[in-house]
Amino acid sequence: MTKRELVMEVASKLGFPQNEVSSIVQKTLDEIVSALQDGQRLEIRNFGIFEVKTRDARMGRNPRTGEDVPITEKRIATFKPGRMLKEWVASPDGHGPGGLFTGDGSPAGNLGVNQDAATESDDESDSNPSLPRSSADPPAATPDVEGESSAAPGEQQSLF
Repeated sequence: MTKRELVMEVASKLGFPQNEVSSIVQKTLDEIVSALQDGQRLEIRNFGIFEVKTRDARMGRNPRTGEDVPITEKRIATFKPGRMLKEWVASPDGHGPGGLFTGDGSPAGNLGVNQDAATESDDESDSNPSLPRSSADPPAATPDVEGESSAAPGEQQSLF
């Protein structure tokens, strides 16, 4: 699944415009990268742990010449899946032993979003900015297409 497919799937399930979901997904990924760059450990309960580990400097060998080559120390990003994620992936029916994030045995389908608020009429969403816009509303901006940059000049472009 690509980032674009993820955005489309979440947008269709929650009823939010794709450009809003794309922005949320992008900001989430940017914050994960930022935390890792700062050397922080990021734990998402039941999902897994992102952290940076340091690989020590060592001596390697050039396979063509057999010559010893020094390999410098480097930092790498790692992900360790959580217990519940492992159980969900390993289950034969794909439904796992219980809700991955809900803890009540049901799939984490609504992701904590109030579906009643997401299905309010367009009139109410126009008068209440806290309600999501209708999917019929024109998007404020188009989501990034893989390989294209939407970063303004001088602005840092995201890694994702």
